[in-house]
Amino acid sequence: MGTEDMGTKLLQRLLSAADLRARVIASNLANQSTPGYTRRVVEFEAKLRSAMDNPRGGIDDVEPEIVLDRDSPARPDGNNVTLELELNALRENRLLYETYASMLGGHFQLLDAAVREGR
Repeated sequence: MGTEDMGTKLLQRLLSAADLRARVIASNLANQSTPGYTRRVVEFEAKLRSAMDNPRGGIDDVEPEIVLDRDSPARPDGNNVTLELELNALRENRLLYETYASMLGGHFQLLDAAVREGR
């Protein structure tokens, strides 16, 4: 097994998706007063789960996707961004990012300890 095992790749992909999601949420917040703006969301975890459940599927082919949120109701000006929803999404995403980063850090600490013990 190389230095980049399945767990490391998975956590890196999750961190990357969380980073993209933070940028999309920031864009939504910046456009909350733009008439006709449609809120964007990042879809990744469900696609990743589906790929992992497939015996022949691999996570390398799964990419985060920015999609328009057509389910949230729009205001009369056509904009469907709500401050409360975006702030909640931002908080949730921050917690996920911190969790993934902590898990990846712990993973590397275990690898470091294994290398040190192997001397």
